[in-house]
Order: sequence, then structure tokens, then C-alpha cells
Amino acid sequence: MPSNQTLSETSIRKDAVSCPNTCLRRIFFSFFVCDSFKIRCSHVEVGDGDDISQEKDIIFSWNLADGEAYAYLLNVLAPEHCSPATLDTKDPAERANLVLEHAEKMDCKRYLAPKDIVEGSSNLNLAFVAQIFHQRNGLSTDSSKKISYAEMMTDDEQISRDERSFRLWINSLGISSYINNLFEDLKNGWTLLEAVDKVSPGSVNWKHATKPPIKMPFRKVENCNQVIKIGKQLKFSLVNVAGNDFVQGNKKLILAFLWQLMRFNMLQLLKNLRSRSSQGKEITDADILKWANKKVKNTGRLSQMDSFKDKSLSNGIFFLELLSAVEPRVVNWNLVTKGESEEEKKLNATYIISVARKIGCSLFLLPEDIMEVNQKMILMLTASIMYWSLQQSADDSESSPSSVAVTPEASPAPSVNGDEAVNGDEGSEISNGAEISNLSIDDGDAASDTTTVSSTHENNDAISQ
Repeated sequence: MPSNQTLSETSIRKDAVSCPNTCLRRIFFSFFVCDSFKIRCSHVEVGDGDDISQEKDIIFSWNLADGEAYAYLLNVLAPEHCSPATLDTKDPAERANLVLEHAEKMDCKRYLAPKDIVEGSSNLNLAFVAQIFHQRNGLSTDSSKKISYAEMMTDDEQISRDERSFRLWINSLGISSYINNLFEDLKNGWTLLEAVDKVSPGSVNWKHATKPPIKMPFRKVENCNQVIKIGKQLKFSLVNVAGNDFVQGNKKLILAFLWQLMRFNMLQLLKNLRSRSSQGKEITDADILKWANKKVKNTGRLSQMDSFKDKSLSNGIFFLELLSAVEPRVVNWNLVTKGESEEEKKLNATYIISVARKIGCSLFLLPEDIMEVNQKMILMLTASIMYWSLQQSADDSESSPSSVAVTPEASPAPSVNGDEAVNGDEGSEISNGAEISNLSIDDGDAASDTTTVSSTHENNDAISQ
């Protein structure tokens, strides 16, 4: 066993370089556990695990006479006032003076002069160290760093936004349960069963379901297993997903299931509208994409989207033109920006949500979803606009089936890009029911990207994401 060692000046300097926190603990421990202005160190770890088994007196003057210990300490506590000259100088008196100047910048009072450090005045050194400890103890954690670390966790931010969207959507379904915390409130499986039954009526076997409060965990698993079973019947992509994953609160799998359920719900609503025109074909994502592009093109504008993850959608211009196409009087183009900067994009995205909700679209996305071109939420935004437009046409068709209306011209909005104003197609007369019947898409147009509700092609990435 190595011989006992004192807490020497050399060990303090070594700690200051290799581990500042260790240096602080040692210096403050040795300075404040005192008796008659002397340091009494006990069980302080030095070197490679050596202990001080005997208490030895260490006088202030012996440790602090040359001012180096002070220099290391202040450089660790207040690096913003650090000066290399403090350690570079060879004169102890000059170094002591620089130490006191450093301390003054930390709002420490001058209890002593440079010669008091050099000569080793115990009382004044102790008061000086106490003042340093009062101003900067080096033991607190910088809370701002914690906040910055949290801001970097983009995955959690995305999950939080998705959680909000799906929570609002489930609460809008009109089920008896109310969701406050999505992941916690869905663990028992009952609320999921209610949502599934609302989207696909008659699919739930309520005899095999257990209503809250549920004390036995396996009952929760049974509820969630039935949810998974129904999801597979609806052709959801649920590879290696079990009911216990929902009970355990697996966020990614829960969000993936809810996304497929929300998408299925919207496509079923569109399918029901299309069935009114005696066309019972399934609505696909490609149908929605082509409908939106066609609506904008019919107004004479040139904006188009290649897919629901087209980065050009981030400026919001396409959706404002789409909203103007389905309701010409709703968009105030004086409020629309070019969408070139992040601030302009956010203004446009916020205005899109405001306009869509004003005409009656049910939306559960945030402006950031449009700015970042969140593929899932962009699809739901487009589908919601399409559903509202077709619903208006279907209602008008039923109220006056023999009447033929002329499609109003699009608002003569000045082009956001500075081009001349563009009006709607002149002389194009479309019946109210034609918009629904014209939804039939040529098979060649949809190509391999077409995905029906009964297919899992596009749903496969719901779980992988």
C-alpha cells in the first residue's frame, strides 16, 4: 500500500488540468474543513486511489503562496475572465495581483493585498476563499445546457406533434372516451376499440372486450389484441406488432397504427362520396394527388405537386391556390407571401390552416407539418380539402339534381411570383355532380404508385418510420 500523502500543491494543479470538478471539490473541501484557520483533510482521494489515513495540518501559506492554486481555481470558475498571463508570469507577487483582479471581475471584495497571498495570511486567505465560494461555488448545473440538449431531440418533437394531431382526431370522432394523454390513455385498448368501431362500424366484438377500469393486465392485452386483429382485417401493415406493444406504450407503433387508421377513415369518407355517382371504386392516394393537381390546373395556374413529399410544397403556395380553386372567395391574396424565408413559409402555412378550417375542413396538423412537408399530414390536408369540395358538390347535386351551374371563376389573385393575374377557365361549364364522377383515373396515370385501401404498399413505411 503506498504511503499516505498530503493534499499538495502539485496534486491540485494536476486535478485542475485533468478534471476541473475534482479540483473544485478538493480545494473547497480543504479550505473550509478547518480548525484554527488550518486545513484538516481526511480521506481525500489522491493519485491512484491512495487515502490519507492520518490527518495532517496544511497551512494556507504553504498551498497558496505562489498563487497558482488560485489561478487554476478562478480559471475554472470564471473562464470568461481568464487570462493566460496569470499562469505564465514567474513573479508570485505579480501573479497574486492578477488573481485579485480576476476575482474583482467576479464581484469578489478585496479582503487582502497581493503581499498577503505571498506571505500566507491565514485569516485573509480564508476570508478571500469564502468570498469566492459565495460568488461562484462551481457546484450548480447550468440549466441552459439542459434546455439546449432537449431542443436537439428532434425525434421527441416530432412524436409530440404527431401525438397532438392523433389525439385531436380521436377526440373529434365523437366516442365516449376522451383522450388527455394519447399514449397513456390508449394502453387499456378500450379507447382504441371505440375509435376502430367508429371508423369501421361493426368490426369490434364487444363481448370479448373489457371496459375500464381494468385491474387485470391481461384484459388490456386482450383488448389491444383485438385492435391488432381488426387492423389486419383492414389490411393495415402490422408486421411483428402485438397487443402488448400498445399496453407497454410503444410510441412509434401506436402512432403508426393511428396513422393507418386515420388514413383509412379519410379514404372511406371519400369512397362513400364517390359511391353517390355510382362509381364504387376505391379511392387511392394517386386519385387524391391527381384531383388536387387538376383542380389547380383548371384555374389556369401552373403550380403542381409531384407527390405528397414534394419539397416545393413547403412555401404553401400550392395549397392556397387549391383552396382558392375549391372556394374562390376564401383566400385573401394580400396576406399571402412568396414563401421564400422561414418566416414567410410559416405565415403561409398558418394561413392555409386558417382558411381550410374556415370553409369547414377538419384539420389536425400544425404549420410546421406544412413547412417540413410531413408526408402523412400533407396527404391528410389534401384529402380533407378534397372531401369538403366533393361534399359541397354532392349536397348541391342532391338539392337540385337537374340544375347545371357554371363553375365560378377563381379569384383574380395577383400571382405570388409577380406574374399577371390568372382567371379560371373561360366557358367551362361543369355540373355539380360532375366533379365526383370525374374522379375516375386512368390506370396508366396511377401506374405503380397507386395504392388502394385494401393494399398495404404505402402502409409499409408507416411502421418503419
